[in-house]
Amino acid sequence: MPRPPTASGGGRFAGRVDTGELAAKYQNFFDLVEEALRTARYAYRTETTYLEWVRRFLIFAAPRTRRELAWEDAKEYLDYLTVIRRVSSGTQNQALSALQFLFGSVLKRKAGGRRELERAPQTLRVPTVLTREEVGLLLDGMDGQGKLMAELMYGAGLRVMECTRLRVKDLDFGNGYIVVRGGKGDKDRRTPLPKKLVNSLKEQLEKARERWERDRKMGVEGVFLPEALSVKYVNAGKEWAWFWLFASESLSIDPWTKVERRHHVDVNGVQKLVKRAALRAGLTKPVTPHTLRHSFATHLLEGGADIRTVQELLGHSDVSTTMIYTHVLGRPGSVAVSPLDR
Repeated sequence: MPRPPTASGGGRFAGRVDTGELAAKYQNFFDLVEEALRTARYAYRTETTYLEWVRRFLIFAAPRTRRELAWEDAKEYLDYLTVIRRVSSGTQNQALSALQFLFGSVLKRKAGGRRELERAPQTLRVPTVLTREEVGLLLDGMDGQGKLMAELMYGAGLRVMECTRLRVKDLDFGNGYIVVRGGKGDKDRRTPLPKKLVNSLKEQLEKARERWERDRKMGVEGVFLPEALSVKYVNAGKEWAWFWLFASESLSIDPWTKVERRHHVDVNGVQKLVKRAALRAGLTKPVTPHTLRHSFATHLLEGGADIRTVQELLGHSDVSTTMIYTHVLGRPGSVAVSPLDR
């Protein structure tokens, strides 16, 4: 039976170092893991998530040196997460992926696969979907930039991160679409630009333009550019076309380059805005920004849109992922009509 970690670690290496000592002792090791993640071109959010799982694993195992780490320790930790912590299947799979990367790409040792340690089965759940009336109540309780972002997530089916990362050049008013760049799976796609939001988006562009002009006068470093574009196009980060549509009010340190620059608005802030608006609207359903994306897909299908079209707009690789939205419609395979109602 796996043992829970104590203040000085857990597992069969328990009691040798405390958390503070571990952080200091393995800082160089964490740097190696970070470098390996960036070499493999993992997204920054994945990078921070994997580093956190590595940190937790080392606290649990607490080895004297990294040479003592073995895949058996990883299996023991994953058993602890499942049996003692009772984490969800998604969390367990996330931890497994992080540890497989650690052993395979950093330690260069054999990591257990599906035969040695099966991934927990994913729990299939019907997504929370708002009615059109509920969407209206939610949006009516919001204003300003937060409302515009919520309208975009519902009106264009954007993920919250895709919305915050929009740049000036991603809006094509002439052709009536938004270009989502580097979405999930690092894929680009086009999605409709709601006509109702044209004026609001142009007003937002004016505000962003004022902030961009102030940054240029103050000599602020240009915005972050994906891949190696900052090397190929040295001044592109300072160009208006690359500026954020929803820029942060304050400057921050780029976690990769350590340069102070202007980032886009924080995702957590948007999530809190939506949650507070749902509470004010008296909605009893659990509402997050992703609920607006679910509602976008469902309402398109209710309006007669083809499932393949919705798949393309959402950026799903497999149509089976999109098919989950048919569960809330009055179609075969959905909830049957109660005999009492007949």
